[in-house]
Amino acid sequence: MDRQRKMIATVLGVTLTAIGAPAQTTAPRQNPALGGSPGLRQNSLQSQTLGSVPTGTVSPQPLSLSLADAIERGLRQNLGLLLSSDAQLSAQGQLVEARSPLLPDFSARISENAQKVNLAAEGFAKVIGRFPGFPLVVGPFGYFDARLAFSQTLLDLNLLASERSSRQNAAAAKLSYQDMREAVVLVVGAMYLQTIAAASRVDTADAQVQSAQALYNQAVDMRTVGISAGIDVLRARVELQSRRQQLIAARNDFAKQKLALARVVGLPLAQDFTLTEKIPYEAPEPITVEETLQQALKSRADFQAALSQVHAAEQMVRAAAAEHLPSLSIYADYGAIGQTPSTALGTFTTYAALRIPIFAGGRAHGDAQVAQAELNRSRQELENLRAQVEQDVRDGILDLQAAADQVSVAMSNVDLAERTLTQARDRFASGATDNIEVVQAQEAVASANESYIASLYAYNLARVELARASGSAERGFRQYWKEK
Repeated sequence: MDRQRKMIATVLGVTLTAIGAPAQTTAPRQNPALGGSPGLRQNSLQSQTLGSVPTGTVSPQPLSLSLADAIERGLRQNLGLLLSSDAQLSAQGQLVEARSPLLPDFSARISENAQKVNLAAEGFAKVIGRFPGFPLVVGPFGYFDARLAFSQTLLDLNLLASERSSRQNAAAAKLSYQDMREAVVLVVGAMYLQTIAAASRVDTADAQVQSAQALYNQAVDMRTVGISAGIDVLRARVELQSRRQQLIAARNDFAKQKLALARVVGLPLAQDFTLTEKIPYEAPEPITVEETLQQALKSRADFQAALSQVHAAEQMVRAAAAEHLPSLSIYADYGAIGQTPSTALGTFTTYAALRIPIFAGGRAHGDAQVAQAELNRSRQELENLRAQVEQDVRDGILDLQAAADQVSVAMSNVDLAERTLTQARDRFASGATDNIEVVQAQEAVASANESYIASLYAYNLARVELARASGSAERGFRQYWKEK
């Protein structure tokens, strides 16, 4: 069982490695706001992928859950995918914000004003003093103003580059969402396979209990007629009790595995369900590293998202450089102003403004350094991810071939162990030996069945991991399972 849990941990490790880089879809200057160390963020991602938002009401009847149903539920309710969707929405909002200063700005204003002015406070005390009797306080007086205003940035290379950077970030967020779908399919598929394996262990343990019970009954009968010794009965009973303990443990593990699967796909934990699939097996077709690697670099959304992050960082470098350049904007308003709406007369204002940066305290230079550092980091992460993609592909091909060989050996071992058990029972029944051989043969059968279940699970998991490594987990997994 520890071996199977290590396999699940490996799957989650591959998933988190794949989704870690493209998860940073915000603008470069906002990255420090993520906080914490990479390890803490990775643990957070792991808890998100293994969690969900449960939906639906609990039915007293068990639910039939196929692999396709589990994947569909996971793609709807898995927490990691829901949060990735929110991140995509946030990136779209940031794009709208970055684009807003480049678009026309229309506004309307209607005001009714009343005012009383202290001329002395305005600096006219000496002037008023020359005119005896002139009041120091003027008013109250009022006026009405209704006006339409328009402004437009005609040229600002800094804003333009920032908008392009936000556009690339939005594209990266969309690709990260697609990559998260692949990760969810991988996790759900691995959990479903693990649950099937746990169910197979329950069936195998139950069969072993029945076999041990038959051996015990046979030993009792032979002891009754005086053919075998009492030690054979005790030995058979110990074997029966051991198999019952293993059955209890297998059932408990199966129940817990079902809870883990329900958590991933968003089923209420109180909802009972049955699995409708069996683990398929078919010898793998020849696979070349070069073709699979080329497909992975084209298809993997995390790699494409990292490319978009590099393009976004390049635009931020251009935006920082453009802070030194002039910008041009226009403004116009038209309205009516007067003491009352009926006496208001039309007025307007227009101007064009050319802003020329001269000195801003070194802000542009600092922004350029930050942007360049972000670009360097993005490029380095891209190259690291490129190497990781190649490693994932090579590991996947090696694991698939090794798992296929293990399945072949395990199938042969099961057949040999069952034949050995049959012969040992015959020898014991004929009195040629005691039941030590039978007990040992039963243990060999149990070990062979466990190896077969583990190797079959590892084989199908290797297929899923290779599909994930090549960027086709969702499509490839569905197609493979449907064919079987």
